[in-house]
Amino acid sequence: MILDGKAIAQKHLRELQTKISSLEKKPKLVAVLVGDDPASKMYVAMKGKWAMEAGMSSESLIMETDCTDQELIERIQSLNDDPSVTGILVQLPFPTKLLKDHQREILDSIGPFKDVDGLTSENMGLLALGHPRFIPATVKGIITLLYQVLGTTYHGDEREKYSLAGKEAVVVGRSDIDGKPLAMSLISMGATVTVCNSKTENLSAHTKRADILISAVGKANLITSEMVKDGAIVIDAGTVKNEAGKWVGDVDFEEVKDKASWITPVPGGVGPMTVVSLLENTLTAVNRTS
Repeated sequence: MILDGKAIAQKHLRELQTKISSLEKKPKLVAVLVGDDPASKMYVAMKGKWAMEAGMSSESLIMETDCTDQELIERIQSLNDDPSVTGILVQLPFPTKLLKDHQREILDSIGPFKDVDGLTSENMGLLALGHPRFIPATVKGIITLLYQVLGTTYHGDEREKYSLAGKEAVVVGRSDIDGKPLAMSLISMGATVTVCNSKTENLSAHTKRADILISAVGKANLITSEMVKDGAIVIDAGTVKNEAGKWVGDVDFEEVKDKASWITPVPGGVGPMTVVSLLENTLTAVNRTS
């Protein structure tokens, strides 16, 4: 079965429209983008378009590619101090080594109550404790997809405890913004979790045990059919251009789709869910106070 993230995201978007239409003050999301990378510009434009469709105010703050980490932090601080701004998103990855080397410092400069992507150290710490203020948007999108499969409605801003007890989950990818927070979320939900990466020796020995297999590496065809357990739920959070210039994921979709019970396509799977989850977090931020 194809897990259609775009269709599910559209349903969540309609729910957001209804909720926001009753608000006197509309949420405002500001996306901070450094440089002119086409993929990053496309992602920011899509987030802005969906925000406007949901009834939010949306702006993009474009910084020059050669800006310093301190210049970027100062601009973020100005957004923290602006009472009209509800949520702040810093688009990753950064285009220069300087900014990449200071990524943690830059992300931590976002006010934790405006950190709607859930990536500050404070919000990551709360996630690890099982009491997240904002679940990282990609993670929230993936968890929402999982509960769509499991037949349970999931709302990341509620405190209900859902259980994945008895399920073995394997996460391929260990980044601070995807793999690690995803593993923490799955652990808090009771799953037995293994975290691997693209260089893990005998990777297939781990992936073949997974009831839930999630890959977030960005390496085309990393996950092949022989690496997947029959009937597994396969979530592909990787995005990369192949040699033909086409956007694909980590999973060899054509091979794996007949073996998995559920599988997400790329594009049209995790991506739309990430965007709508970011907007849901922004709505939640309306009622937060620093």
